[in-house]
Parts: sequence; C-alpha cells; structure tokens
Amino acid sequence: MTDYRLFGADTSPYSIKVRAFLRYKGLAFDWISRSRANEADFQANAQRVATVPLLVSPTRPASQDSTAMLAALEADHPEPSAVPDDPACAVIALVLEDYGDEWLNKCMFQQRWSQSPDREAAALRVLTQLYDGKRPRAYKAQQTQIAERMAARLPLVGANAENRETLDSSWRRFALRLNDHLQDHLFIFGGRPSVADFAIAAQFQQMLLDPTPADWLQNNAPFVVAWCEHMEYPHAGGPFEDLNVLEGTLAPLFAEELSVTYLPWASANAASASRDKKRSSATLGDGVFEQLTQRYAARAFRAVRSAVAKSSENTALQDFLATVGARKHLC
Repeated sequence: MTDYRLFGADTSPYSIKVRAFLRYKGLAFDWISRSRANEADFQANAQRVATVPLLVSPTRPASQDSTAMLAALEADHPEPSAVPDDPACAVIALVLEDYGDEWLNKCMFQQRWSQSPDREAAALRVLTQLYDGKRPRAYKAQQTQIAERMAARLPLVGANAENRETLDSSWRRFALRLNDHLQDHLFIFGGRPSVADFAIAAQFQQMLLDPTPADWLQNNAPFVVAWCEHMEYPHAGGPFEDLNVLEGTLAPLFAEELSVTYLPWASANAASASRDKKRSSATLGDGVFEQLTQRYAARAFRAVRSAVAKSSENTALQDFLATVGARKHLC
C-alpha cells in the first residue's frame, strides 16, 4: 500500500484534477475508483459528505476538497512547483482555478445532463463504475434513474433551462480564447502547469467524454484538446513565464469571459451568502443569472479575494485586473 489513497471517479472532474496533480508531483498513490465494493472503506474515511474525491494522506486528515488537497500537496511536496514564479501570475492562477471549479463546472454539468445523447451515455458510465467496471445485466432501468436524478440537480448548480444559453456561450467563448493562448504556451503560465491548469483541464476533459461538447471542442479548439491529453500525465517542459510575456493572450480570457460571467456571478453569490439569502441574482454580460445561493462557492471566492487583497501592492497584478475589468469584482 502507498502513502496516499485517492478515492475518486473518472466521471468526477475534481477527482481527475487531484489525480493529475499527484502524478505531476511524482507521488505514489492508490487510485480507488469508488464502487459498491469499496463503499465501506470509503465511508470509514469520509467526512460528513459522501462525495469524491477523498484523499487519505499519511500526515494530514482525510480531505474531500480538491483545492485544499492541491494546496496541501504543494506545501508538502514543493517540487516540481505548481506555483508560478511571478507573484502576479500566482494570484491569477488562483482566480482561474476557482473559475474552473465553480463556473466551468456549471457548463460541464449542463452539457452532460441537460441533453441527449450525452445524458444517457454519462449515466451508463456512472452505473458501470458503481459495478466495478462491469455493466450490470439489467441496466436500462438503473441507467434511466441515474439520468433523471442528475437532470433534477441541474437547477441546484444553476444549470437550469433559463441559464442554458449563458452557460453554453460561456464555455465555448472561453475555449476559443484558451485555444489562442495555448498555441504559444505549453500550459497557461508557460512551461509547467499551475493549479489553474489542473482545475480547468479537468472540466474540459469531462466534456471530451460527452458527445456534444467533445465534437465542438475537437472541431474548434484543437490546442485545448491536445492540452487536455497532456494534462492526464503532466510534466514540466520548461520554466514558468512572467505576466508581461503571457498578457497578450491571457488578458482576453478575463476581458471576454471571466469578467463578464464568473466574476459578477461569484461576487453576487458571495453577497447573497453573507446575507443568508436562499437565492442569488447577478447581471452578466448577456442578462440576469439566477440560482440558489452556493455557500461553498462563496467561501472559495472569499479565499480568492483574500489572495488578491494580500497582493494589493503588486502593481503588475492590480493593473492587469483593472485593465481586464476584474478588479472591481475582486476587491
């Protein structure tokens, strides 16, 4: 048995985010695909929630928060580094990680569970995983139950019908801008991956499992597809680059996407959570986005804002955020 044990699922973006990070760090670990056969072992280590990933560590308490896992692993195993050398880029990476985890995940969820044939194919993958990689003999009814149960969760994450067009245009716009950026850079911040790469790639890797978004990505964002393949077993190909080198194609990711979707939504959601409101409403670039208040997302965004605040004297960072329209949402 290795020091680390990672309970996860190939259908979980947060699981493959952590798995790729462990691989990048060169750490030996046991990958345990959660199934009925290992449910007792999972429950014995889980906290109060029954979600993956679940990382069992030799030196830290078990964790089910992918962002916290990456931060702890980085602290315990700093090489190869996943923190950009440029302090401004290090903070921007945290913003992009949160974008992947909290906004791009909505887009992925909407693509997977709101339409056919994606929904049925995903339900069968989930079912097969639960049965240790073997499709059960009488599977149709269970497949339908999974599909219906997950479709019913669409409003909980803000991926309901009223928000469909916003989310659909959002991830496509981001993918095109990211594709432009990756034409000139191996990873988002240069020659090695940051937490932003792990978070965002995990969501697109899931989309590449689903017929509808996979077809679009393969036809419109080939550099994103190649990057996703590389992120399965990532390794450093060179040093990180400074913001002044990256800014030309990094800025449009914010100016044309994060600053018009994720950041105003995250700010509104955090405000609703602080007032203990059940629902949040944000005015985005293409209209109003409403959903149930997400309290975990609010806590995560407070951590991002704290990182920006601690770098208030970093002129390069503050100028970048102001130029791309992000600073007003992060202060």
